[in-house]
Amino acid sequence: MSELPPLREVIAAHGLSASKALGQNFLFDEQLLSRIAAIPGDLSGKAVLEIGPGPGGLTRALLRAGARVTAIERDARCIPALAELSAAFPGQLRVIEGDALAEDHATVLGEPFHVVANLPYNIGTLLFTRWLGGETWPPAWQSLTLMFQQEVAQRIVAAPGSGAYGRLAVLAQWRSAAKLAMKVHRSAFTPPPKVMSAIVHVTPAEAPAGVTARVLERLSEAAFGQRRKMLRQSLKGVPGALEALETCGIDPQRRAETLAIGEFVALARVLS
Repeated sequence: MSELPPLREVIAAHGLSASKALGQNFLFDEQLLSRIAAIPGDLSGKAVLEIGPGPGGLTRALLRAGARVTAIERDARCIPALAELSAAFPGQLRVIEGDALAEDHATVLGEPFHVVANLPYNIGTLLFTRWLGGETWPPAWQSLTLMFQQEVAQRIVAAPGSGAYGRLAVLAQWRSAAKLAMKVHRSAFTPPPKVMSAIVHVTPAEAPAGVTARVLERLSEAAFGQRRKMLRQSLKGVPGALEALETCGIDPQRRAETLAIGEFVALARVLS
């Protein structure tokens, strides 16, 4: 393990470069990568899912932390570099070449797992909302430690009434705890993206009773789909929503960004 070459040498040896089409930006700072791998806590012997490992920078930090990593990589160019890493950590790394969006992650892992990933920017939000969804709760994942564009990260942890507050915040916070764990300067990446990045850490919480996830997802989508409109307008396409507002004592002239998470939950409970 101590003889692993620097990441820059690995990339040079395999002729790799970040693909804009795949939303890739590589991290080389091994101290920073170790700090990211430490965010979920002690990973020794734990199952970890990594999406888009690229040449394996974060992967090696996770392996050094003792994790058993399943990495899903779409870019065939990166597979040989990951194979070398697998050889350096026998029995700790499984690499799946494929599309993370096409995989059932709970089935692939087959046990409770943590997700730690520098997500490709072009699929990050889609994967995140997928992990947060579904009627089965608690989920198969035990924590999510994910790199996003800073603007997206702020939307995930936003409080009601703030400009960043929206559907992502509701989905992330109604039955989970979400926090901003670390900001990452654009200069840490190769090539440097145009925006700053940040890492969000999410852990499951107890789901409110009597609420169907699908209903809450539909409700938040409609409410924030026309966020500048009053609720009586934005929710009129959701059957029963206007009556639910009255039942919950919520003024239909309010806008979605003023509703607390608990108010969305109350509405969804009536509609569920």
